[in-house]
Amino acid sequence: MERAERGMMAWSLAGHDRGKLYVIAGVEEKYAWLCDGDIRPLEKPKKKKWKHIQIMKRIPVEFRDIQWEHVKNEEIRHSIKAIGLQNDRR
Repeated sequence: MERAERGMMAWSLAGHDRGKLYVIAGVEEKYAWLCDGDIRPLEKPKKKKWKHIQIMKRIPVEFRDIQWEHVKNEEIRHSIKAIGLQNDRR
């Protein structure tokens, strides 16, 4: 497992959401909790095994040094869009 932190971006590698870009909202030993601010909001993150995601080793500027309790779904949607990448890597 790569070292991951809350706020990093991750691609889904397996499942019906393969190729989708998420923000890591939580970190556990075997799982990551992912959200996209739209279908998977912060209130209902997706639980995914580490082997099923690819972590991007950067944290968007808007997620550095912030309190996660104050992050909004619209900020997550905006940061995913601002990455400038296709949200589908198939």
